[in-house]
Amino acid sequence: MFDDFRRFRIATSDAEIAGMIGGNGPPLLLLHGYPQTHVMWHKVAPFLARHFTIIAADLRGYGASSKPVTDAAHNPYSKRSVARDMAEVMTELGHETFFLCGHDRGGRVAHRLAADHLHRVRKLAVLDIAPTREMYRDTTLAFARSYWHWFWLTLPAPIPEQMIGADPEAFLTYKCGHGSAGLTPFTDQAWAVYEDAIRDPATVHAMCEDYRAAASIDLEHDDADDGRKLPMPLLALWGKHGTIEACFDCLALWRERAEDVRGHALAGGHYLAEERPDDVQRELLAFFLEGSEQ
Repeated sequence: MFDDFRRFRIATSDAEIAGMIGGNGPPLLLLHGYPQTHVMWHKVAPFLARHFTIIAADLRGYGASSKPVTDAAHNPYSKRSVARDMAEVMTELGHETFFLCGHDRGGRVAHRLAADHLHRVRKLAVLDIAPTREMYRDTTLAFARSYWHWFWLTLPAPIPEQMIGADPEAFLTYKCGHGSAGLTPFTDQAWAVYEDAIRDPATVHAMCEDYRAAASIDLEHDDADDGRKLPMPLLALWGKHGTIEACFDCLALWRERAEDVRGHALAGGHYLAEERPDDVQRELLAFFLEGSEQ
């Protein structure tokens, strides 16, 4: 799925991050969502690699990256900790500044990475998310029914872990297949990777910790930003047929957190990079190369 890319595994302060790197040009870090891995970028990465050096990494707790032991505050799975991994990966790869794009949970990591390392992130793109704190703040019944997992996965361990572990493939199929496109965005190769990942109880626990952190320590970190807005350009893309479109004013919420925001809905659901790859690669190319001599 990643022809002409090479694998990497890099030790950070308290984790090991696995991923793929390939291409030429300015560095672009791609961060995946839940419950996936870096493989979610396989339809867009080869095209983008013609213009950028692509780094597609598994977040800590996901895929082939390590699963650090958690604590009572969920700090090891805070977006700050996960973002620090990625900052250290990019340093190790020799990239002091870089472009950044995240989908779903990876978009939340990308937001914190841009906030904590703002002089390193040149431009930020997020796929099918609004800011975490503001989404919790503006929760409606429609949102809670659609994103039930936001609340269920935060239950104390090991309740959701045991329930997912009883039939992980069925959980994955339901979670990924209940959107407008069903399972059609996913290739057999990519789906096999996602199934293999969710069969690992350590991965399931780490995924739950990701959500527990989002509903606790991540909100504390957001509040500690004290109203400071991201200074770099931000592109928000979301699915016309998804929950973000139905329940939130995506651009308005991002303008609470960033100074220079643009974007719009694409004709798809949540898994845009796999459902609408041509649209995503066109939008990312135009955004990241805008104003560039590349």
